[in-house]
Amino acid sequence: MKTIKWEGVMPAVTTKFTKDDALDLSMFATNIKAQLDAGVHGIVLGGTLGEASTLLKSEKKTLIETTVELVNNKVPVLMNVAEQSTKAAILAAEAAEQQGANGLMLLPPMRYTACSKETVAYISEVAKSTSLPLLIYNNPVDYKIEITLEMFDELLKHDNIQAVKESTRDITNVTRMINQFGDRLKIMTGVDTLALESLIMGANGWIAGLVCAFPKETVAIYELQKAGRIQEAIALYRWFMPLLELDINAKLVQNIKLAEVYTEIGTEFVRPPRLPLFGAERTKVQHIIETALKSRPTLPNY
Repeated sequence: MKTIKWEGVMPAVTTKFTKDDALDLSMFATNIKAQLDAGVHGIVLGGTLGEASTLLKSEKKTLIETTVELVNNKVPVLMNVAEQSTKAAILAAEAAEQQGANGLMLLPPMRYTACSKETVAYISEVAKSTSLPLLIYNNPVDYKIEITLEMFDELLKHDNIQAVKESTRDITNVTRMINQFGDRLKIMTGVDTLALESLIMGANGWIAGLVCAFPKETVAIYELQKAGRIQEAIALYRWFMPLLELDINAKLVQNIKLAEVYTEIGTEFVRPPRLPLFGAERTKVQHIIETALKSRPTLPNY
């Protein structure tokens, strides 16, 4: 059975575009290098931050193959699968495996709000179609479908369903999952503003957003809490919080891409119908970023 280490910080990376709406592989490589240099533990492609719903199949193929080459086996590369039908999800999973992905992040069905039985059937069919390890994205706040403990109990009959991206916003769910499944289900927290709390309560890792612009700070929080240096982790987390809140916002893609501009590892170009931030909203986000940069802490050794 294939497996990967479900631990540490795994950036849900943004997809870099040129001003002409093509993939910007040069800036993409710059960002991936910054992530690896900071010590991240995996790369997640084509998620919400990666503007998944706007990517062509050919672009997803290019992103996987480029990332696998850049990473060079240092960390696992995961591809997000977010489709409207079981058939399309199976095809996407098979394609990602052929293109060199090491694992998959799987969302429940898109658009159609499936019931519990339909959701379990959907995930099960995708799991059976691939030998890759699966991380199930549990985000009922944004995607309207919750994968309950009872549903996971059934899903974990598939050996390659190994982890959950826990984004219910209910911090007690981490404890419930550990109590029910022990080490069988690895927990990756998926909400930046609850990350440290989740890690302290036993989550194995953090699929992060603001890491795209601030990789060293994000990894430092994870490593400090892992080493038991909780007060140092908390101090850094408090500095980070105004930035982390940019991730729990409808314009998280634009917010984080603007932050990447400030830290010189990204551009603002997004794929229409998205547009870069403008007006008062842009001014507000710029103020948050600039204020944080003025007080950017010196990171401790860990």
